[in-house]
Amino acid sequence: MSKIASEKKYGMREDRDVMIPMRDGVKVAVDIFRPESDEKFPALLGMSPYGKGIQSLTIPAQPAQSPIHHTPIEAGTPEYFASRGYVQIIADVRGSGHSEGEYLGWVSPQEAQDGYDLIEWIAEQPWCDGNVGMVGISYFGTIQLLVAAEQPPHLKAIMPWNAPADFYRESTHHGGILQSFFHYLYIQRICADNSTSVTVKNSTPEELKKIIAEITSDPDIQINPEMFTFADNPGKAPCLFDILANPNDGPYYWERSPYTMYDKIKIPTYARSGWWAYAHMHLVGAFHNYLGIDAPKKLEIDAPVVEIRPLPDEYNAEVLRWYDYWLKGMDTGIMDEPPIRFYVNGAEEWREENEWPLARTEWTKLYLRRWEGLSLEPEEAMGKPDAFVQQPPDETFNPNSVQYVTEPLKEALEITGPAAFYFHAKIDQDDATWILSVRDVAPSGKEVELTKGFLKASHRELDAERSKPYEPYHPHLKPEPVTPGEIYEYAVSLAPLSNVFKRDHRIKLVISSLDHARARNYELAPESLGRTHAPWHVTSSKTTLHKIFHDEAHPSHLLLPVIPT
Repeated sequence: MSKIASEKKYGMREDRDVMIPMRDGVKVAVDIFRPESDEKFPALLGMSPYGKGIQSLTIPAQPAQSPIHHTPIEAGTPEYFASRGYVQIIADVRGSGHSEGEYLGWVSPQEAQDGYDLIEWIAEQPWCDGNVGMVGISYFGTIQLLVAAEQPPHLKAIMPWNAPADFYRESTHHGGILQSFFHYLYIQRICADNSTSVTVKNSTPEELKKIIAEITSDPDIQINPEMFTFADNPGKAPCLFDILANPNDGPYYWERSPYTMYDKIKIPTYARSGWWAYAHMHLVGAFHNYLGIDAPKKLEIDAPVVEIRPLPDEYNAEVLRWYDYWLKGMDTGIMDEPPIRFYVNGAEEWREENEWPLARTEWTKLYLRRWEGLSLEPEEAMGKPDAFVQQPPDETFNPNSVQYVTEPLKEALEITGPAAFYFHAKIDQDDATWILSVRDVAPSGKEVELTKGFLKASHRELDAERSKPYEPYHPHLKPEPVTPGEIYEYAVSLAPLSNVFKRDHRIKLVISSLDHARARNYELAPESLGRTHAPWHVTSSKTTLHKIFHDEAHPSHLLLPVIPT
């Protein structure tokens, strides 16, 4: 823990709606909170389109069940920082809130340039000592990485918590499957009345008409009226239209994905998320950001809990510990600790490590067997696939599945690290959506979901150079329809996990192809993966027969990171 930390000793001054000119003349609105003193202080910048006004509300922290719990309050507490000798600046990104200009969607390159300009403006102010960091989580966290890649001279360190690394794979399309979160985000949360579609701006009327026709002719979109509405009317939610118009990976996503610019990020970085985010857009990015950036760095993964809002003092205190070290030169001890810290589920304890995956990992295959078995030994009998039929969501409420379960464990077993699932299957249509869930089953029968994986069958192509056995990588550039009735091998990356399966518990794998909000089992997974984050996927519009093979010729298996006792 901290050896020294800035003490609370200042009052706070506020300057609201300060308009700061960017390099092109557009003015960005900020609120400035600074210590009541004529000294110079380091500064902390937060940027988002969620409305700067709510970030400084003085309501006490609200638990997830509170009727006024509001997820986008994510910038930290200005009074906390100002009273301890920091200036906090909270900005409405261009085109949102009180700022001028056009909003171009999630962390656009224009926002990154604006971040550079804001930081250099801040450093020149009479109340700033020239040292600037950035704060906030999720959107506030992601934009930090893109701003850092612009290399503003006065940005000395960042804290990108809950920051996706790959806008396509982690945020908009899980395994190539369109997910609904950005419908929720752009319609309900982002305060950008001046939002603009990049696709519309860059298209002629004839090209735009063709793009709309391509999206709206997709049968999977046609059975989702809300998605169809925004595809058919690009002006209604322009940034959502951009996502619908880009079903495959490509330049639109690359310029908004921090992983494409790791070589430009040279300053200290503190990444963090929570195990609750395994099926959403935060967890995987924390690991990639940590592993991809070559600079002094830390990684922390919290227990699967829904974070309170406004962010608690535990967040503010960690911000202080990080920036007291990097901006004030105080020995807080934060860089004396092992670089990785995470919560081990099942054991209910914190652990510190020096690398990821852990060097002592024993990569272990659990094979699918007949009679719903999951075993260290592969199946011997030939043929005999398991099967399930899934009707589309306009015909049924019920997701169907097949499952595989180990025998009760004779002793506790720890699984910590990234994981993958390799399986052989055939379908009777030209595409399908594979949704995978790994769970801890207690003797009582209670199940806890630990991780998930996703893959659209037509996106099965692997990039051999970028793939690792425990993390297969799909380019998602040129979908190839499946030949109905043909057996294919699919490789699916599962989100990292850490769990101790206790004695007599069992490991369970569930394979399905449909999810939707009204079918969610809220006892199975944290509520943050249910009502508040809407991670539902646009699945197949066709009734599909799925057959899973597991025999000598088709050794379908989980690859799990077992940690020896």
